[in-house]
Amino acid sequence: MQQMWSPWRSQHIERFDQDAREAGSGPSVFSRIAAEDRDEDNLVLWRGTHVFVVMNLYPYNNGHLLIVPYREVADYEALTEAEQQEMTRTIAACIRWLKRALKPEGFNVGMNLGPAAGAGIPQHLHMHVVPRWRGDTNFMPVVAEVKVIPEALHDTYRKLRAAVAASPLPPAP
Repeated sequence: MQQMWSPWRSQHIERFDQDAREAGSGPSVFSRIAAEDRDEDNLVLWRGTHVFVVMNLYPYNNGHLLIVPYREVADYEALTEAEQQEMTRTIAACIRWLKRALKPEGFNVGMNLGPAAGAGIPQHLHMHVVPRWRGDTNFMPVVAEVKVIPEALHDTYRKLRAAVAASPLPPAP
C-alpha cells in the first residue's frame, strides 16, 4: 500500500487544538465566527437559517468551503432534520458558486466526524466542499512541506461573493 502524506494539516490541527486549550470548554472557532458581524474578515460567504458557509482558512485547495451549522454539535445524528436539510441543500449551492467563480473540474465533499476520523474541530461538525482540478496535487507538499494555493484568500473570497450574489440559494420548499 502506498501512503500519501499531508504534513500541512498538522499545523491546522495543532492551531485549533491550541485555540481549544486556551478557550477551555468555551465555544468553537465556528461558534465565535457565527456570532460575529465581520463576515469579510472571517471569510463567511453566506448565512442561512440553520447553517453558514465559510472559506477554510487553511484550505486543501483554492476555494475550499466549509458548511457549518450555527448550533455547536459534534454528532451528525444530533442535528435536527431542518439543519440536515439545509446543510444538504447548501452543498449544491456551494458547488454552483465554485463552478461559477473558479471553474473546477471536480469536487470532494465530506465530513470528518470525531478525532479518529481527522476532525480538527471535533466539537462542531462541518461539511467540506473542496474544488479539484487535474494535477492540483504536485511535488511541493512532499518535497518542501508546502501546499501551493494559487490565489490570496481574500481575492478568492471576492470572486465567490460575486457568485453567491449572482446565484443565491433558493428558499426552502
